[in-house]
Amino acid sequence: MSLTASDKHAASAVYRHEIPAGEPFLCEVKAGQTVRLLDLEGNQAVDTLFFSAKNPRERYDPQRTLRKQNSVYLTTGTVLYSNLGNPLLTIVADTCGRHDTLGGACAQESNTVRYALDKRHMHSCRDNFLRASLHDGRLEKRDIGANINFFMNVPVTPEGGLTFEDGISGAGKYVELKAEMDVIVLISNCPQLNNPCNAYNPTPAEVLVWD
Repeated sequence: MSLTASDKHAASAVYRHEIPAGEPFLCEVKAGQTVRLLDLEGNQAVDTLFFSAKNPRERYDPQRTLRKQNSVYLTTGTVLYSNLGNPLLTIVADTCGRHDTLGGACAQESNTVRYALDKRHMHSCRDNFLRASLHDGRLEKRDIGANINFFMNVPVTPEGGLTFEDGISGAGKYVELKAEMDVIVLISNCPQLNNPCNAYNPTPAEVLVWD
């Protein structure tokens, strides 16, 4: 866990957007810009995917990223690699400490398997990803792969399993990433109501961008 504060101030951001609780969001960040994901009220999971803006078939690759850094969690100094082996973004500040790469995005299927049949049609992160992708036009269903769960706490058990625990984030915690190329940022501000990833109460998150 590596806590690193940023020297950037919200007043100087060139772009700000508050993502309502449980909703999707998509934007583009240019090479050299820094994007901050801000947990406004605490314990909110922000499911995120990254793509090359010039070629969306090039996307965040969890296997390459974890193998190169030899850790299953992301924090300050982590480089996010693409499926072509290129750096997409680098985490340059982090006041939460670590972020999940294993828990995946909630979906109709996982809601059914993990919880109950009647949870199948609850709103999910995969639905959010698809809504934003289809609206944007550059991404397709096939582009939705394994995501990062910023601020989410998914410990690995001694037996090699995963558990969904109370978050380790808090109100005002953030993670900042510097774009190494022009990237599409696709977010689901997680609507999950069945596990403690967001204290059973989805809340807003904010995106800020600096040149």
